[in-house]
Amino acid sequence: MTDDLDRIPVTEQRATEPEDARCATDIGRVRAARRDEAAALDKLLQRTAGGDKGAFAALYDLTSSRVFGMTLRVLRDPGFAEETSQEVYLQVWRTAGSFDPAKGSAQSWLMTLAHRRAVDRVRSEQSNTDREIVYESKNNPGEFDQVTEEVWDRIERRAVLECLDTLTPTQRESVALAYYGGRTYREVAADLGVAVPTIKSRIRDGLIRLRGCLGVG
Repeated sequence: MTDDLDRIPVTEQRATEPEDARCATDIGRVRAARRDEAAALDKLLQRTAGGDKGAFAALYDLTSSRVFGMTLRVLRDPGFAEETSQEVYLQVWRTAGSFDPAKGSAQSWLMTLAHRRAVDRVRSEQSNTDREIVYESKNNPGEFDQVTEEVWDRIERRAVLECLDTLTPTQRESVALAYYGGRTYREVAADLGVAVPTIKSRIRDGLIRLRGCLGVG
């Protein structure tokens, strides 16, 4: 009986050794595959710099999903992300000669381009949104603008945040998208799948309720 118990740990250790060896082998294979892929991408990018359209097509096939994923994470809009990804590859075709393997891998170079392009797109869209807000504020006077000035000029942000809880869910969502998300009426309507007049009404009513909560006479 004692001999049997003494043998159990040895048996278990022998059973696990092949599994550990397989894990080590799998990790080694993954690392080797990554090295091979990195080397292949470097070569494709260098051939692209020489005007090789076939290499460029192969590079696109191997990396486009990653580039799209990067732009989508920054932009959070599939349409903008797709457009920006195409811009990235146009830039790759034009500037592949600037890639230096000594400074990093082809994938790192591509991801850096994608991130920069996406950030530029965010800034561009924000600039367009700001211009639309200024235009609408100048060309749509009335009760909405009056309430907006009364609310946002005369109270502190903390008080506004507290009073937002007094709005209906639809009012709060619309006001938050417009003022904290920087969206125009049309963009809020598109995000929520609601007509523009409905969005205007929700925001107007929400701001009126905010005025009451804040004691703005």
